[in-house]
Amino acid sequence: MDDKTIKALKKELKIHARALDIPSGAAESFIDATIKSLQISFKDKSSVTPAELERAVKKEIKKYHPDLAYVYQNRDKII
Repeated sequence: MDDKTIKALKKELKIHARALDIPSGAAESFIDATIKSLQISFKDKSSVTPAELERAVKKEIKKYHPDLAYVYQNRDKII
């Protein structure tokens, strides 16, 4: 994962966390832990598809906050 992808992912997750009224400190720790885990998981891969990334993010963030994982998974479908 490159820095641009990580930055965009952090920004998107922070927006969703703010929408769910998750305290910013807690959201930061969830997001940082998720990013670290993803970097370890994808360290040996030369490229990651958007679908792989989405599944991995959902799986990791669900460990910390299931509602945030749900909103992330359905972000394009929620009206």
